[in-house]
Amino acid sequence: MLTLLVTLIGLLFFTFMLTTLSPVDPALRIAGDRASESSLAQVRTGLGLDQPWPLRFGHYVNGLAQGDLGISNTSSQPVLADLQRALPATLELATLAILLGAGLGLSLGLFAAWRPGGWGDACVRLFSLIGYSVPVFWLGLLMLLLFYAKLQWASGPGRLDDALLYSIELPSGWMLWDTWRSGEGGALANAFAHLVLPVLVLAFYSMAGICRLTRSALLGEMGKEYVVTALAKGAGRGRVLLRHVLPNVAGTLVVVVALAYASLLEGSILTETVFAWPGIGRYLTTALFAGDVPAILGSTLLIGLCFVVVNGVTDVLAGMIDPRTRELL
Repeated sequence: MLTLLVTLIGLLFFTFMLTTLSPVDPALRIAGDRASESSLAQVRTGLGLDQPWPLRFGHYVNGLAQGDLGISNTSSQPVLADLQRALPATLELATLAILLGAGLGLSLGLFAAWRPGGWGDACVRLFSLIGYSVPVFWLGLLMLLLFYAKLQWASGPGRLDDALLYSIELPSGWMLWDTWRSGEGGALANAFAHLVLPVLVLAFYSMAGICRLTRSALLGEMGKEYVVTALAKGAGRGRVLLRHVLPNVAGTLVVVVALAYASLLEGSILTETVFAWPGIGRYLTTALFAGDVPAILGSTLLIGLCFVVVNGVTDVLAGMIDPRTRELL
């Protein structure tokens, strides 16, 4: 826990220093290009930009300890309230994507390890290589162009059509749950239709990494003596793979899937921007372009917190699954 705390403080300090050294002037963004020097000085004083950076960092950490992330210069709302609205959208998108991506990635990795060097293995490796290499924003734009603009098989950007978005209450922020609870005809189907394309893009991206690492972990375990002995006694390769090899690498696979999930939480910025998804990634992108320092710091801290929490939970789960690492926890 101490290590996690030091990591978060280091992340916060590093991000704060980057925003301090940034050439973007937040006061100029707020006051406008034609503002007088006195107006700019007044805005800088109100934002605390006229104080030394150690003092500003101390004020920010003190407010953070009290649950105050500051006021966004873009929305004029508390950053904490903005993040509370944006986080469920990112969690919903990343969770559905990792469920689909992990299912496909683990299955394809098992299939490739069953007959290494065969045509199936070659196809799986090629498929995962494409998923690893294709830029996620380009794939998102291509899918929007093909399935939304041309074929009109899928819904467009956003989480819900405008006609439904302003007529349904969204108390939890989880669109599928809220539309189902609303009882509005067609709302749930509409929300699901908007999820299809961004979920497929992120699932394809996560599937590639999970598939490659699953194949490598399984093949590395297949070369051990107990596997060779079992095969020599006449056990089928598929039986050995599923009943003996897979349980022994389960701890590694849990880490692989968890890290992929954490990367989706922090790396879906481009996907949310392409699909106009009102999550943490899009909120952070807007804050960066606007030079909104409180929003940048709050978003970065939240993303870092999610990553650290996922890693901590992963260490515990890996130790529970694999007795060989339990003594190290």
